[in-house]
Amino acid sequence: MSETLKVALDGMGGDYAPAEIVHGAVDAVKEMDRVQITILGDESAIREELSKYDGYDKDRITVYPTTEVIEMAEHPVNAIRTKKDSSIVRGMYLVKNGECDAFLSGGSTGAILVGGQTIVGRLKGVERSPLVPMFPTLNGFSLLIDCGANVDSKPSQLVQYAKMGTIYKKEMMGVENPTVGIVNIGAEEEKGNALVKETFPLLKECKDINFVGSVEARDIPNGDVDVMVCDAFVGNVILKLYEGTALALVKAMKKGMMSSVRGKIGGALVKPSLKKTLVSYTAADQGGAPMLGLKGLVVKMHGNSKAVECCAAIRQCLRLHDADIVNKIRDNMAPKAGEEKTTEE
Repeated sequence: MSETLKVALDGMGGDYAPAEIVHGAVDAVKEMDRVQITILGDESAIREELSKYDGYDKDRITVYPTTEVIEMAEHPVNAIRTKKDSSIVRGMYLVKNGECDAFLSGGSTGAILVGGQTIVGRLKGVERSPLVPMFPTLNGFSLLIDCGANVDSKPSQLVQYAKMGTIYKKEMMGVENPTVGIVNIGAEEEKGNALVKETFPLLKECKDINFVGSVEARDIPNGDVDVMVCDAFVGNVILKLYEGTALALVKAMKKGMMSSVRGKIGGALVKPSLKKTLVSYTAADQGGAPMLGLKGLVVKMHGNSKAVECCAAIRQCLRLHDADIVNKIRDNMAPKAGEEKTTEE
């Protein structure tokens, strides 16, 4: 494995592209001496942003001109098929052809998911590639797998998510024997919908994971398990409710503190401690959500990512590269002799 990480960075993806994306790339090059970045997108716009910065190795950031942009509202499959000169499609092909080691984007989630599976391609034995974000809890960070890639999953796919999540948690976060739980509406094994009921015994029998049973939604913020397994419909609802609740609570606290002179004085006193707590409870410095089970690294940043999140996601790509996650998942997920082939290589 090369010590240098070559990142294909979508310069047109996200609410603040290309300005914040370029800023994040410059910060990453300053911070990490083993990173080479190719920014894809509108050449003139990207070069204009790059011209605002000095003090970085300009040889380590190149611009790959593209003429099309996949918008958020576009149908993902049609967009990938028709917009061949978009930053997402071109970036995916750079990874597929071995010209770059990772693709990073804050653009259309649907297009990234489709492109990851159809262009970069799934590893042999992997049925579906899940999207895996870091989930802040009272006990550090847990993995929520899947959070948006596969709305309708099969029991066998959830078992694969548990295996891939276990590898990710161990290799990226240093947890030797990660605990795995399935998101459910009760602690008892007989609870849940048809998918959960069918998956539960399969997870119990799986020797590659440390399965501890069901995880109820109210227990998720506690961080009782390292890897939380669910289909993407459930995972996406959990993720967005979590984000919305956090924002609402912060707004409510600010409103309460500003409602009186006493509140303002108390707010000023607790602000340093509160700010420190909130920073420790955010995943902003953890990067994006990788798609596991692909032949190359693909990471999805949040659409509202700014420079600090972009730089963190590049740092995350470097860690994924150094941990050799792709090959470790490949070795674990490859069909054993005599097993039926479930997917194309």
